[in-house]
Amino acid sequence: MARIVAVANQKGGVGKTTTAINLAASVASRGHRVLLVDFDPQGNASSGVGYTRDKVERSIYDALTGDATLAEVIRPTDIDTLFVAPATTDLVGAEIELISADSRERYLADALATVADQYEYIVIDCPPSLGLLTLNALVAADGVLVPMQAEYFALEGLSALTSTIDKVKAAYNPRLQIDGVLFTMFDARLSVANQVRAEVEKFFGEKVFGENIPRNVRLSEAPSHGKPVLLYDLRCAGTNSYLAVADEFLERELKYGLASAASRDAGAQP
Repeated sequence: MARIVAVANQKGGVGKTTTAINLAASVASRGHRVLLVDFDPQGNASSGVGYTRDKVERSIYDALTGDATLAEVIRPTDIDTLFVAPATTDLVGAEIELISADSRERYLADALATVADQYEYIVIDCPPSLGLLTLNALVAADGVLVPMQAEYFALEGLSALTSTIDKVKAAYNPRLQIDGVLFTMFDARLSVANQVRAEVEKFFGEKVFGENIPRNVRLSEAPSHGKPVLLYDLRCAGTNSYLAVADEFLERELKYGLASAASRDAGAQP
């Protein structure tokens, strides 16, 4: 049964989609079978692995509305063990349509349950908001990975997200936990960056990833070519950083994550 990780931050421009794409690709490159779920109506995670809107026949929206099964929506990528459930702007409609639906917070969880035994990890790219789509992702997830920039305004956003996670955990998903905080676009030469990282470490401790993702031209270029950065430039700093994050993520999964997934599976037994 797959372990499900939501990549979430309601603040835009923090490298959320870049992290979802490249974490999923890097974990897949280590031999694990991974599903990347694009749950952002902008569809950037989809185009970042080669599925621009004109190439998407069925999307995650169709799986939510019952017009297709999730298995019918999922597509392969250039990495043999990485698959994607693409999104289009149709997903905006889902947020509106779900408002009056029964158990509206469980639609994604129910869809993922139909394919979860086919993957080791499922990575959800959430929209940059704390609306109904993000709620669905948090209810479906075992853990949350939070990408953030090392700036003081980001601390306020992190506090809001943490509060939301606590509320979702109390009301809908008791197994939900913060898997980690990842600093993106990090410049170690800036004192403010190091100060913000130190503040976050005081609160989150070892949940802060040891690796920082630097600003990197090749990393920013890769999505325009429809490729994760490791397929675009294997030797660049962005590739090396995300591979290091993937290794750290997998080490944490061995230590913490498997217990969470086992708890979820036990709870699903009749």
